[in-house]
Amino acid sequence: MEFREDILGAPYEAAELDLRPDAEGAVCATLVRRLVPGSERAVLYIHGYNDYFFQTNLADHYTALGFSFYALDLRKYGRSLRPHQSPNFVQSLAEYDEEIDEAVRIIREVDGHRQLLLNGHSTGGLVAVLWAGRRTGRGLVDGLFLNSPFLSMPTSQAVRTFGGPAVTAIGRLAPTRVLPSSLNPHYTHSLHKDHKGEWDFDLTLKPAEGFPLFAGWLSAIHQGHRRLRHGLGIDVPVLLMASTRSVATTKWQNALHHADAVLRADDIAALGPKLGGHVTIVRIEGGMHDLVLSGEKARTRTFAELDRWLAAYLDVRPVGEHA
Repeated sequence: MEFREDILGAPYEAAELDLRPDAEGAVCATLVRRLVPGSERAVLYIHGYNDYFFQTNLADHYTALGFSFYALDLRKYGRSLRPHQSPNFVQSLAEYDEEIDEAVRIIREVDGHRQLLLNGHSTGGLVAVLWAGRRTGRGLVDGLFLNSPFLSMPTSQAVRTFGGPAVTAIGRLAPTRVLPSSLNPHYTHSLHKDHKGEWDFDLTLKPAEGFPLFAGWLSAIHQGHRRLRHGLGIDVPVLLMASTRSVATTKWQNALHHADAVLRADDIAALGPKLGGHVTIVRIEGGMHDLVLSGEKARTRTFAELDRWLAAYLDVRPVGEHA
């Protein structure tokens, strides 16, 4: 493993993590880092579905607090997607344990950080909490920050109850079957500077229309949700943030700049207590699905709430400030 300059340029570095091959062949993940010299604190960020790490404003905020910043591009996503692979495809979310375990080992044992925060967005939030639930009691992380985590399908309870078993069955019998996707391209358009947003990112790594939706991947999501509903027992403090409202539309609306256009924010908040015994839930007025990419007022509130929680539960203060 060797860190080299990342596609984002200095001060970001990236290293390829070689993982166990699967049925499609060689597999890797990519660990991106931005070190703060002398820091004993670090954060590991895990991106969402149809996503990769590009949120440098998030890294800026953490490094200003004295955190070394790390981000994983999971297998078959973003920097880690290879030509022979089906984008995003796994048959169990536990497959991601391998790269998360290795990233945590590097952060703690190789780079020498004593405190570690795990930060997951959307599907990365679901992956993070399931991993943390399986690693309870090992002292690997000191807290979790979840940004609009994908804790529930954005459908009615009836559809989840009766549709889940069908999806699971299809996923087992025909895991690479492509299903109709409900990904809303207007969400990506609401973010990207070449459309109606303010952010710059690679539309080949995060395409507005998304990648194929595989039955095996969707089945893995349903299995993860079922596990979550039974309770995870995470033994470290958790900060869960979600917007105050959601919007579902097939046409462009300005509301896309002020609401979660991907998931049902109320469902996210309602499931917070299933994560563990110490969960703080914060709702962000005007927040988009990725709260740190929301409009200025909402993202300022997001960072302020994160700072308040970090000070209370991880004893984190801005660099140079003393308790």
